[in-house]
Amino acid sequence: MPENSFRPEQDIMRMLAEFRLPAMPDLNMLATAQRRNLEALSAANRVALEGAQAVARRHMEILQSAMAEMTEAMSGLSSQETPQAKAARQAELLKATYEKAVANMREVAELIQKSNAEALSLLNQRFAEAMDEVKQLMTKQG
Repeated sequence: MPENSFRPEQDIMRMLAEFRLPAMPDLNMLATAQRRNLEALSAANRVALEGAQAVARRHMEILQSAMAEMTEAMSGLSSQETPQAKAARQAELLKATYEKAVANMREVAELIQKSNAEALSLLNQRFAEAMDEVKQLMTKQG
């Protein structure tokens, strides 16, 4: 066989000899970082769940209040008034009901926004910490 013939096994052996693996990362540091990631995710989920529960409680309170007000309004409308007076009172009641509904919707939206902001803040904080940990890890290996 000629000296410069194609020999794949030698080429593969040469490539493997030249191949360099990156340095192994600090496994304890990676495990600690992963634990912190899970803790941050758990805390964010807890904040989101508490927010959802607060929204559900507030919805229930609003519904109960609306039912009580509707019952009171219905009993007030059965009194002996002129049709014009009843119409005026119904218009006032409708306006008050609408304004209260808008205020309630705004309150619930603010509760949701606050809960989401708290959860996102926890995740953003952990992400920033994780990036600092990656920098430290790279500095150690460099």
